[in-house]
Amino acid sequence: MKILVYGINYSPELTGIGKYTGEMVEWMASQGHEVRVITAPPYYPEWKVGERYSSWRYRREQGAATVWRCPLYVPKQPSTLKRLIHLGSFALSSFFPLMAQRRWKPDRIIGVVPTLFCTPGMRLLGKLSGARTLLHIQDYEVDAMLGLGMAGKGKGGKVAKLASAFERNGLQNVDYVSTISRSMMNKAREKGVAAEKVIFFPNWSEVARFRDVTPADAAALRAQLGLAGAQKIILYSGNIGEKQGLENVIEAAAQLSDKPWQFVIVGQGGGKARLEKLARERGLHNIQFFPLQSYDALPALLKMADCHLVVQKRGAADAVLPSKLTNILAVGGNAVITAESHTELGQLCTDLPGIAVCVEPESVPALVAGIEHALTMPAENAVAREYAERTLEKENVLSQFIADIRE
Repeated sequence: MKILVYGINYSPELTGIGKYTGEMVEWMASQGHEVRVITAPPYYPEWKVGERYSSWRYRREQGAATVWRCPLYVPKQPSTLKRLIHLGSFALSSFFPLMAQRRWKPDRIIGVVPTLFCTPGMRLLGKLSGARTLLHIQDYEVDAMLGLGMAGKGKGGKVAKLASAFERNGLQNVDYVSTISRSMMNKAREKGVAAEKVIFFPNWSEVARFRDVTPADAAALRAQLGLAGAQKIILYSGNIGEKQGLENVIEAAAQLSDKPWQFVIVGQGGGKARLEKLARERGLHNIQFFPLQSYDALPALLKMADCHLVVQKRGAADAVLPSKLTNILAVGGNAVITAESHTELGQLCTDLPGIAVCVEPESVPALVAGIEHALTMPAENAVAREYAERTLEKENVLSQFIADIRE
């Protein structure tokens, strides 16, 4: 098939949506599909355009897929308004190379959300070229915005109503909608998408890569980072933004400062400087910050942790399924997940006892208790690893997705 992939995040971004989209395109090309990509220069999670890239110029790259990089505005300190301008700037600049694909006549157009602003252009190209369109929902932007109070007066405000109407129009007028969890599939149906149009397309893990990492690999990375060998490691690795509520991790570290445990925060994002300042102000010596590690180092990084933190604010957990969890499960790690019981993460922990420790969001006492519980669990979490091998293997997930969109 001729497949056009359209989305703001792409390789060589190391975390989140860009990582998964890049791996998907590489796999599709390896299977003999002709793939083109329209995207932006890498900027996430640092909110800074990567070296050798420009936020002002178009760029074409040729590899396994042909990639067009489109200019966009990247704010140094994201706010609600700046994020909207950021997303809108990409939708505008990418419209022209998008329309140029009409002559190529793709069979499928896969739009990766965020950003919903790109949906009208994708639908127009589908009508002009005869391609079937699919929106892949990695993040319900509107629900996350409303859940975090970023739209002013909540769901009843004018901005919220306008955003919800725009979202529904986009979802209901593409040929397919895919998303990464069962609860997010249900949410698509609640937004008016016909059940037969909804496809389950979870994020995946290269399970063997994480299953086969050795304690020696973890010890070597631990020594490289200067972490004492006798200490228990409590790890948060990923984006450091506003949806996570990581200030509670700082408070938990303060309450556990008498324990021989080390909190390690690895990653980048708009909230990192604020967290580092909080830790300094509290005079905490049991918490260390490191930059995002390479993908090659990720298995060893996850293996060295005795406890993993999958932390989100209340209201964000049902809209966003953290991509970091797939690899934590694959490595057999013990995770503390902050999620309400009715969310996808909460249901996962209820349905599979022992897969992780689920605690109330935005509660420091609950987070502390969860960490203490996780550190008493066996070092190798067999429930987590078995679930990863059964449901998250990359080859199986991507093969099923191609079969679904081919039909």
